[in-house]
Amino acid sequence: MTVLLVLGTFLGFIVLDYFLNRRKAILTVPAVAHSAAVSRFGADYVDGFLVPQSVSYHSGHSWLVRERQNVVRVGADEFAAALIGKIEKIELPKPGQWVRQGQKIISFFRDGQKTEMVSPTEGEVMAINTEVLENTSLLRQDPYGRGWLVSVHVPDEENTTRNLIPRTLVSEWMREAVERLYARQPALAGAVAADGGRPADDLMAALPDANWKDVTGEFFLTT
Repeated sequence: MTVLLVLGTFLGFIVLDYFLNRRKAILTVPAVAHSAAVSRFGADYVDGFLVPQSVSYHSGHSWLVRERQNVVRVGADEFAAALIGKIEKIELPKPGQWVRQGQKIISFFRDGQKTEMVSPTEGEVMAINTEVLENTSLLRQDPYGRGWLVSVHVPDEENTTRNLIPRTLVSEWMREAVERLYARQPALAGAVAADGGRPADDLMAALPDANWKDVTGEFFLTT
């Protein structure tokens, strides 16, 4: 009986630790109201886009954050979510699938077109966010929190952030991406300015003649 009690207590601590870490990952960055004034934006904003310093970024606009030992959570940054806009469906890799950094693993569908996003890391998919599959708007509403996409087991944790954007260069990288987007589609700058300096929920909706797949693919490094 004593052994069973000890095992039960130990198991309880493991379960509690799991859910506490899971909650921390889900609450990576609190959602921010789009009506917030630019003057209230802090260091986590670049040209109006939320770019939390607490996560690491891949040049294809996916992000990752440590969930617990050897497990990272992966998602799409706000720049990507604003470009993706209103979509009908998301396809994610299956748990147990091995993914490589730079491999196309996430698909977004809109108006009969598909765009893809690459993995920011290498490892085995442990879990997917079924909530975002059922409610795709979460990707745009809370990209760093409830809109996360997959959890990945990374055997070599020391190299988790290998080939990602160095933290000291993240702001410069995002600023260059925003400038490149506006240079290609100047009308998008108006879509941002019209919302108090924050990006509109669906940037591409302002450009009905632009090819959504081509624009997103250019920035997601999939074309």
